[in-house]
Amino acid sequence: MRTQKTKLQIDWIRVGGLCLIAFGFAVTLVVAQKIDNPALAPPPVITPAEKAAIQTFETEVKEYVTLRNKVREQAPKLSNNATPEQINAYRKTLEDAMRAARKNARRGDVFKPQVADYIRRTLKTEFQGKDRKDIRDIVFETELQGVVLRVNYPYAQSAELSEMPATLLSKLPQLPKEVRYRFVGRNMLLVDRESNVIIDYMPDALP
Repeated sequence: MRTQKTKLQIDWIRVGGLCLIAFGFAVTLVVAQKIDNPALAPPPVITPAEKAAIQTFETEVKEYVTLRNKVREQAPKLSNNATPEQINAYRKTLEDAMRAARKNARRGDVFKPQVADYIRRTLKTEFQGKDRKDIRDIVFETELQGVVLRVNYPYAQSAELSEMPATLLSKLPQLPKEVRYRFVGRNMLLVDRESNVIIDYMPDALP
């Protein structure tokens, strides 16, 4: 009887040990996940004035897309078996047509001061802290490599570019699928996805 009781105690000790090991593994996994996916800064507080500025920004970007699609519809169609030379000529035609349609466009027309201030504040909050150091380093190391920051013109295809982290995009004014944000050095660009034409840009957007 005593032997049976002792065996039962040993079994319980083994079970307890396995539970502790499992618990320790779970804690380690959670900690590892937190290290791999560091907590981001909380969403910025948006004032009524900033909310209105963001809505204006998003409306103006949509208006650009409407104009862009209208220009594309009026341009000569490109065949499915077009040569690289024909594709380049087609893109150049679209660029020229968009440039003519936006001939009065200037830097800051879309990135107006109030929405630009909100974006800069969001970027400053998001990129601070040791847990965001790697992203900051990648962005800050990006070189301009001959990029001419000029509204209505495409940036150099050879330029090194940095994408916005997906987690950051949710905190910025939302864009339609035809448009994207890009980093070139510390500058933030609003770019046409198809043609790479610079719609507008913010110098020194990153802290």
